[in-house]
Amino acid sequence: MIGGHVSDLEHPVTPILSRRALIGGAIAGSAALMLPFPALAASEEWRLAIRNVHTNESVDAVFVRNGRLVADGLAELNHGLRDWRTGQIMEMDPRLLSLLVQLREKLDVTGSCKIDLISGYRSPETNAALRARGGEHTGVASMSQHMLGKATDIMIPGVSLERLRGAALALGGGGVGYYPRDGFVHVDTGRVRHW
Repeated sequence: MIGGHVSDLEHPVTPILSRRALIGGAIAGSAALMLPFPALAASEEWRLAIRNVHTNESVDAVFVRNGRLVADGLAELNHGLRDWRTGQIMEMDPRLLSLLVQLREKLDVTGSCKIDLISGYRSPETNAALRARGGEHTGVASMSQHMLGKATDIMIPGVSLERLRGAALALGGGGVGYYPRDGFVHVDTGRVRHW
């Protein structure tokens, strides 16, 4: 039960296959992560709880404490948001984690309520396979924000997809995709746009 937070730059981090290596690396790099985040300084602690709908695995982690990133929490969330098809882990954009917390708060959903995760990080192989399976009109971008660790496809129990979409659009934190037939809303920290 630990956590993480934010960055708009594309991460040059390569996917990491070992959870132990990921957590060890995150702890070793914790000094670099302990940079202040003024926008979060007023909040003592930011927690994110997610549940992968494909594996039923849950993560509940604090990723910002007193305006600073928490390395162990970031590592746990990176693991929870991994490509569940391949097991590959990517350093997720901390701004995406922040955006998910802001979205939950805007919807007045308690921190203990888990956000249902349909898709987080996608390896290039997974992305290509999903794109090929769906043909030209798949909705899977060839240069997806998922491959950069900057996107999630989510739903929140008890919150309609229309309301979730409206809250995401109101935050203006990046891209918002609405997929009512598939039962999720896409949110990313790329440029502001919607579809």
